[in-house]
Amino acid sequence: MLRASLEDAAVQNNPHTTLITATAPVSPDTHGGRTKCLQRLVRLDLPVPRTVGLSFDAVHRIARGEMPDMALLLSPFEQGELLCVRPSSGDPDWGGPSAILNIGMNNARFDDFAQRLGNETAASLYARFVHSYSLRVARLDPDVFDEIGVEGEASLNAALRAYEEETDEPFPQDPAVQLAEVLRSMARAWDGTSARLLRQGKGAPADAGLGLVVQSMALGFGEGECGSGVLQLIDRETGLEQLTGRYLSQSQGRDALEGGSKALFLERDARGPSLEELAPDAFRSLIEIAQLMRLKLREEMQVEFVIENGRVHILDGVRVSRTSRAAVRSVVRLAEDKIITRQEALLRVPPSALNELLHRQVDRSVSNDLIGRGVAASPGAATGKVVFTAADAQAAAARGESCVLVRRETSPEDIRGMHAAKAVLTERGGMTSHAAVIGRGIGLPCVVGATEMRFQMRKKLLTVSDGRTFKEGDVITVDGTHGEVLSGSVPMLEATLDDAFQTLLSWADDERDIGIRANADTPADAQTAKMFLAQGIGLCRTEHMFFEDDRLTVMREMIFAESSEDRSAALKRLLPVQRADFTELFRTMAGLPVCLRLLDPPLHEFLPSDHAGHRALAEALDIPLSDVTRRVEALSEYNPMLGMRGVRLGIKVPEIYDMQVRAIFEAAISVTTPEMPIVPEIMIPLVSAKREVELVKMRVDIVAAAVRAETGVDFDYKLGVMVETPRAALRAEDIAESTSFLSFGTNDLTQMTYGLSRDDAGRFMSEYVAQGVFAEDPFHTLDVDGVGELLILGAKRGRMARPGLTLSMCGEHGGNPESIAFCRAAGFDYVSCSPFRVPVARLAAAQLAILDKLG
Repeated sequence: MLRASLEDAAVQNNPHTTLITATAPVSPDTHGGRTKCLQRLVRLDLPVPRTVGLSFDAVHRIARGEMPDMALLLSPFEQGELLCVRPSSGDPDWGGPSAILNIGMNNARFDDFAQRLGNETAASLYARFVHSYSLRVARLDPDVFDEIGVEGEASLNAALRAYEEETDEPFPQDPAVQLAEVLRSMARAWDGTSARLLRQGKGAPADAGLGLVVQSMALGFGEGECGSGVLQLIDRETGLEQLTGRYLSQSQGRDALEGGSKALFLERDARGPSLEELAPDAFRSLIEIAQLMRLKLREEMQVEFVIENGRVHILDGVRVSRTSRAAVRSVVRLAEDKIITRQEALLRVPPSALNELLHRQVDRSVSNDLIGRGVAASPGAATGKVVFTAADAQAAAARGESCVLVRRETSPEDIRGMHAAKAVLTERGGMTSHAAVIGRGIGLPCVVGATEMRFQMRKKLLTVSDGRTFKEGDVITVDGTHGEVLSGSVPMLEATLDDAFQTLLSWADDERDIGIRANADTPADAQTAKMFLAQGIGLCRTEHMFFEDDRLTVMREMIFAESSEDRSAALKRLLPVQRADFTELFRTMAGLPVCLRLLDPPLHEFLPSDHAGHRALAEALDIPLSDVTRRVEALSEYNPMLGMRGVRLGIKVPEIYDMQVRAIFEAAISVTTPEMPIVPEIMIPLVSAKREVELVKMRVDIVAAAVRAETGVDFDYKLGVMVETPRAALRAEDIAESTSFLSFGTNDLTQMTYGLSRDDAGRFMSEYVAQGVFAEDPFHTLDVDGVGELLILGAKRGRMARPGLTLSMCGEHGGNPESIAFCRAAGFDYVSCSPFRVPVARLAAAQLAILDKLG
């Protein structure tokens, strides 16, 4: 007895081969999460089998061939005791080698177990070990063992015979040799190239360590009630309180999860026998243990257990694997039960997980037919019939049919079709392409840059890499969350915005210290933004209001007008509808700030691009086709996105901005009340020089004075600039003198800083990132070193001129947690993102504020 105690102490105090006690020197960073969890269970005085933990360093040395002192490692265990080895990685999601059970089983132990449990049970224990040892340790051909079962003496004899035939040596009988070979095999498997790449794909660092746990076997076989199972207190899909799990009599390990119809219910159930009936004392003990683990480990835990002759053994406890919906509900309930703080609850939910609650998702537990991949541009999933034009999408919607709009790339003319479609798929584009931006704005699932698929627009065919073709009317599913295109209709998980979701975000609002607004172009977008509790509209792209059929015709008349008077006359017809749009926008937002960007795109975007469209336009305007052709050619530019657009258009054709600001002022007057004053924010796009701002400001002030004189109503407004050219950022000190705010449009600013088309970047960006040219796609994740430096310079110089200058980011980066962190550090007042990203931004901002407080 004295010798055993001394050896136990030596193992307990060994930092690399450690007996797990309440005070053993183990941590998740040195021994892995499973080892540390087992220590916590030991501290709770739970019935955990004796366990020795091997550190990351010990396992790494084993992989190099440096074995630990096997006698010392085995000293805490009883002579002849069966053991199991389980992996203990830093994060359970990183996986690890499969557990190996019944180590120590040999011919002598078979005879002992046969006397106690009978030949068949003893043979099954031995056969299971031989089978797993042969495949996972000796690496023998699986085909040899596929036809050999693991139940009974016949299976055992066949397995031993197959092992000897394959290796030319008998199955090892020394438990120390067996254990050493198991440890060596598992250590080398973790260090292998395939395993390393697999766990890196799950987010693990390249040098992630593996610990191993050597544990006494609780058999789960015997004369009384014996078996194994798992148990948890919540439903993994919903997060609701519900006892779930499985139990299988006369089993071990995780057999219960594969037990099929033989598995028992946990609670009493009219449909069949239950653990509660067979072993009521053990059942009550398990419930108490699960509740204690929830309270003391401060998490919803799954309990892995074995019952041996009615006695409960706890093999492991792991955080319940759950959906995002269940994760939100469970952390909220833990906080409401005072087990964790609200701040901790907020930190436990990844912001990206909220996307699964805001949109329908493909049920990824089901195998589906993948036909293509692209950029996951707008989250959510939808199924519909393939259509190739916006008009066909509108026609399908009119018939009540769900459709997927397939385009090479979308343009503003496709907006009506996008609203009609259930999802969008494009051949070209990246995270800030037209389809991606609009898709995120209206909550439309979207995959862009699907370059491996062949888009035959004239033939109305979509050809996938394996040669299959999908024609108009065929059904496909677009998974915008994962960037996948699937054949046919697939099972879906519905969006869920329940009370727990709302509660979590209300806690987030109490913590965050930066404003969150939404990019909203229509009253419907504004309603969505308000539903998600955005603090206003940070960007309204007013040009999207001009693409309805009746408005588009008038806009084209204005483009073809030959004089300022004619242009004003045409625009006068647009004034009422533009005013009505703004009125509804202001009314929807109910006094919250609304920032309206004046017309930005070049005029050619409002004109048809093909001969048939030119002919239809000539008929609509009652002018010769040659006049239409000449005008279209006159407006054409080599690079229109760097041509006459934004403020340049507003200066050259000032009547457009005059009409828009008048509509803004008149709408504000119609909605404002003493209780709800409306102070519109007018934003000038694509500014590069102070003089541009001065020219537009002069026209805006003139219109404001005219509206005040006509209505007899005084009103306030703010004028600002969208900083989307590098020069605007560099000259922000000059520009800020005439403005109330600067809003950084990082989509165009990134494009101009890199000299890189955001619509074409998707063709090669993944290869650039793979080869380390860029750490991330700069249109997806803000380039803090390059573009970020321009933001910091612009912010600093702008506030040098106007200390109270409002600063914001309104590009699509505004919804990314990394970008929000950057903006907080740079002293920005708010970020603005698409409406469906507002909840994500609210949570991310709260987490950043909490982490700052925690230091």
